Amino acid sequence: MSRDIDLEVVEVDTDAESGYGESAQSEWTSLRSSIMNYHYENGRRYHAYHAGSYWYSSTSSTITPINTNQLSKPSHHVFNLLLDGKLYLAPIPEDVEQVLDIGTGTGVWAMFVPPPHLHTNQNRTNDHSDFADTHPAARVIGTDLSPIQPTWIPPNLHFEVDDCCDDWVYGKDSFDFIHVRGLYGCVADWDKFYKEALDYLEQVEVSVVPKSDDGSTNNTVFEEWGKVSLQAGDAFGKTLRIVDEAKEKMIKAGFVDVQEHRFKCPVGPWAKDPRLKVLGKYNRLQWEMGIEGWSMMLLTRFLNWTRQEVEVYLARMRQGLRDPSIHAYQEKYV
Repeated sequence: MSRDIDLEVVEVDTDAESGYGESAQSEWTSLRSSIMNYHYENGRRYHAYHAGSYWYSSTSSTITPINTNQLSKPSHHVFNLLLDGKLYLAPIPEDVEQVLDIGTGTGVWAMFVPPPHLHTNQNRTNDHSDFADTHPAARVIGTDLSPIQPTWIPPNLHFEVDDCCDDWVYGKDSFDFIHVRGLYGCVADWDKFYKEALDYLEQVEVSVVPKSDDGSTNNTVFEEWGKVSLQAGDAFGKTLRIVDEAKEKMIKAGFVDVQEHRFKCPVGPWAKDPRLKVLGKYNRLQWEMGIEGWSMMLLTRFLNWTRQEVEVYLARMRQGLRDPSIHAYQEKYV
């Protein structure tokens, strides 16, 4: 087992305030050029299949009207920037044949086209475009709780409505590569999940606890966010702590040669490094677009907050996201 840690102190840009004036909507408008049935609750739309089993809602009739079937999410750009444009880090062969993408969402990993600054002249299929197109010999399956994926897809890709927490319909050794990203808060029994997924697995997860190297998140709404989020996940019965537990659970399930890579992902364009500055801008945009969907169900159902209390809390959080004196980052693990 080996571990590659990319957690050096991130240097702060002393002239970063210029990146804190735009609205989330105007940022999305400028950034996006480069880049059935549902259950409704508190103005948010949730999956109908296994309703209540998933806490996140990406769609609201009252917030930014973004069609997730047509637009790539900022979260995917964050991961691609973080991984230098790569769709995965695993050393899988280019002629991989059977691939499963669990929690595929809009299918953006399976059929993503990157923004121009990620295009490269290097002949490396992992550095650009989408997995299905760059691996034409592979049969790629994407699964999720809702059929929100596009209908025009590569011939070697298809999507299925499925809950990865159910008993798997796939037999052992059915896949050469299983890709998982952002299942924190989605799985009640991770030990069972890892036993089902005991093939060649790459998992990408995110810490919900913002941190800072200079202590600027201490005693702020960011610190409160981390504590409240973990508490809500525990009450839900589907932990948000898997980012810290995945490695040991995978080893326990029987995985071998488990490698872990950690990265710091700024929240906001406060970093001095140009790449991290862009990354932070996308990540903040992801937060501003996502925090209501991340928190509304968890806080109202499981911590007994009112909708109004959540909205006040989120207003404070949005103020914090635009505060250039707070140098928050998330840890993201592969």
